[in-house]
Amino acid sequence: QVQLVESGGGLVQAGGSLRLSCAASGSFSSIHVMGWYRQRPGKQRELIAEIGVGRTTEFPDSMKGRFAISRDIGKNALHLQMNSLNSEDTGVYYCRAEGRPSAPGAGFDVWGQGTQVTVSS
Repeated sequence: QVQLVESGGGLVQAGGSLRLSCAASGSFSSIHVMGWYRQRPGKQRELIAEIGVGRTTEFPDSMKGRFAISRDIGKNALHLQMNSLNSEDTGVYYCRAEGRPSAPGAGFDVWGQGTQVTVSS
């Protein structure tokens, strides 16, 4: 079983920065994709960015130049650096991972529990 735990969320003033982290643990042989999503109040969950094998998705226009994603493969960790935050960035931020378990069988696609980011104006 694979677990994802996000950390780094919190309350920040507009213009500030936060760095989110996601740590994967459990029994798996490989992780193919890790990504960040968010769900803002009253809106559907949306993709921020994903890192796969040899590829990284583009950020939505609203996040370009402000957000950066990075992955530490050796530590099975994913990070999201968020700068110049504004009230529109308020929401719950989720980590997701796809990969193969250690035991033979179907691959996994799991989500973390989410971490709240609140930007005060």
